[in-house]
Amino acid sequence: MEFYAFHLMPWPHLPQDFADNPDKYPSAWVTLSNECYDPDEGQQLYNRYLDELEYAETLGFDGVCVNEHHQNAYGTMPAPNIMGAMLARRTSRLKIAIVGNGLPLRDHPLRVAEEVAMLDVVTGGRVISGFVRGIGCEYFSMGINPSYSMERFREAHDLILKAWTDPGPFSWQGKHFEVRYVNVWPRPLQKPYPKIWIPGFGSSETIEWCAHPDRKYTYLAVYMPESLVKMYFDMYRECAEKFGYTASPYQLGHVYPVYVADTDAKAEEEAAEHLLWLYHFGLRQKPEFLFPPGYVSHASMLNILSHADQMDWSKMSFHELNEKGFCIVGGVDTVRQRLENAAKTLGFGVMPVLLHFGNMPHDKTLKNMEMFATHIMPHLRGIHGQPETQPPALAAAD
Repeated sequence: MEFYAFHLMPWPHLPQDFADNPDKYPSAWVTLSNECYDPDEGQQLYNRYLDELEYAETLGFDGVCVNEHHQNAYGTMPAPNIMGAMLARRTSRLKIAIVGNGLPLRDHPLRVAEEVAMLDVVTGGRVISGFVRGIGCEYFSMGINPSYSMERFREAHDLILKAWTDPGPFSWQGKHFEVRYVNVWPRPLQKPYPKIWIPGFGSSETIEWCAHPDRKYTYLAVYMPESLVKMYFDMYRECAEKFGYTASPYQLGHVYPVYVADTDAKAEEEAAEHLLWLYHFGLRQKPEFLFPPGYVSHASMLNILSHADQMDWSKMSFHELNEKGFCIVGGVDTVRQRLENAAKTLGFGVMPVLLHFGNMPHDKTLKNMEMFATHIMPHLRGIHGQPETQPPALAAAD
């Protein structure tokens, strides 16, 4: 198993009446006024959050994860490459997983190619390059037509990989991007390019695209009950079999909020408030923000709607969220057993864990990180053996 400390860097100081006024505050995304943000407090939070990620190296984690979101209290990292750059010189061993750059949200993918290549060179090849489409909310925040999301994503992806691997200069004439001279300096240190991870939320097209033998990208399931995670991981494995190979556990990852204490009761006492902040407040969104017209295919939308009743975490109690696998909260023995069962049953080898979530204070976060690193990681480390160290050889784009 590989273990990554994932941090969202939320803004925990919501208006006092946020919890009880969904009509006044229907979303923590897009429309929540930035008057709620205090830059002086934000300066303290950013540095505290970076300290927590850097501590992961001391504790023996394989890496850390940062991500990209816009105009929200859930996660205040609109520029994950900047976060990666700040971590690059304060760590020496950790992999830095940028999970990920929102390709359709950017004016030009060559900026992503350049920035990730810079980080890969500076860190000595410690970068994992996550690519995302961005959730539906981002298209409202950035004023981008969601109906072009998938095609912009795939063209940007193909251009980035070609820029990383083909000697320049060469020209690119696509539907969304045209460049007469593609000649990226610097080129990545890792060959043929950094590992690529793709977080997903249930799109069958994304899963099949990740599993294609030209890519074999690690697919990350996020905020799903374990019943759905199994379905999507099985879908990935079935796609791999169709393509003529057997998927590695390290092509599958599951993002969990995790809290570890001495006993189940103590874990609930310490973590429940912060977990409910995440699912009831931080993830509060207007339904129309999640899946704007054209963002997913008709078939994928029907599939998502068929499971909507399993995904309405806004009405779930702490116990429901914990029992259904939206989180793993408990004593050492409970967390160890549940994660071991999940890793074996679901067959994933990459475990990015949210050890800070919601409005959790610094002392609890450090304690949780220490408990996880001391009591959980060593027990699970050898379940699937060692991962492959290189990405697949680059093949021609579809």
